[in-house]
Amino acid sequence: MRLRRDVKTRLITSTALFGDCTPEEVAEVAAIADEFDFRPGTALTREDTEGNEFLVIIDGEAEVARGGEVVATLGGGDWFGEVALLTGGRRNATVTARTAVHALVIEGHRFRTLLQHAPDVRAKVERVLVERGA
Repeated sequence: MRLRRDVKTRLITSTALFGDCTPEEVAEVAAIADEFDFRPGTALTREDTEGNEFLVIIDGEAEVARGGEVVATLGGGDWFGEVALLTGGRRNATVTARTAVHALVIEGHRFRTLLQHAPDVRAKVERVLVERGA
């Protein structure tokens, strides 16, 4: 299933991370987001590895584990991977698809480039991360 542009835009807007963005800013995010399907059991990120992408779950469930212990479950509309991209640090958790997962994936270089040329988007993303305690 591939999303129509308006559905992708609504999904991006529905996340707290991009909820305050203007329609033009959301369109920029949508333009760099690709859709991927992952099978159950697929590691979407691995703890202590370099962060190369940011993901927004469209459909499905994923488990978040730190030190091998499951600490959360994510579902449609949840996102992860942005902290390592913004800080240049390593992943702070392993996220594994618990069910089939359909997700928007934004490659790290494209995400960082967007934040460089769209300082308003960067400020909004950083504000949400602070509120989230990331």
